[in-house]
Amino acid sequence: MLAAPERVERLATVARVTEPYYRDLGDGRFASTVHAQGAWNAHEQHMAPASGLLTHVIDREFGREGLRIARLSFEIYGIIHAGEFEVRTQVLRPGRTIELVQADMICQGRTAISARAWLLATSDTRDLAAVEDEAMPGVEESTAWDGMSPWPGGFIDSIEFRTIAGSRPGARRSWLRSRHPLVDSGDVSPLAHLVRLVDSTNGLSARVGPDELLFPNVDLQIHVYRLPTGDWLGIDGHQSYGPDGVGLTTTVLNDEGGPFGRAEQILTLRRR
Repeated sequence: MLAAPERVERLATVARVTEPYYRDLGDGRFASTVHAQGAWNAHEQHMAPASGLLTHVIDREFGREGLRIARLSFEIYGIIHAGEFEVRTQVLRPGRTIELVQADMICQGRTAISARAWLLATSDTRDLAAVEDEAMPGVEESTAWDGMSPWPGGFIDSIEFRTIAGSRPGARRSWLRSRHPLVDSGDVSPLAHLVRLVDSTNGLSARVGPDELLFPNVDLQIHVYRLPTGDWLGIDGHQSYGPDGVGLTTTVLNDEGGPFGRAEQILTLRRR
């Protein structure tokens, strides 16, 4: 996870757009494709699609009417090795209105990511609904952006990036989407469909480039106060660096209907 970025052959641009990030091998096993390839090392997965897949598994295993994911917490233990891996799930705190569940990604016999999700009971609060987060300008007000081109890896190549005027290093508003399926088996929830893009905010909001500084995140926390819809994810991201080698990326998450949640990532800062 902490190794320097490597230039890798960019295969995603010539692959069929219908090719998924993951293939479902059955019995809790999956295999990553080139589109899930990470940016720090050629032999690892990017955290973004991996978090989307774990969200999909949690939805599939534990989702039921009247109960939905309200918070996702991902702990990253090291390199997320590419290739075949296993996902194991368990219920940590069962309940009818509040439930805590976990999904672990096991790569090469080692836990690479642990995902925990709080599922909360839903009810009709439309008369009380209000959001303090500021909505982003829409996709139609954004322009194509190639600022992620210094980053290698199949995942970055699989994403369409657009930016909002006034963005700068350390504070960027962007729209992004992918036309690739997350997994080749079954339907994916709108939440998992967009969660697979959220980790990108760390690179998009970077204060300095990867040629100067390594700033991998060791976690990803997502709070969802409204379930999102659509293909486009809007990220209003800000990145802060402390004086002792620790940073934070914090983001307001948008779909085309406005803000729906927030994300945060704690960073370890390593000068080259």
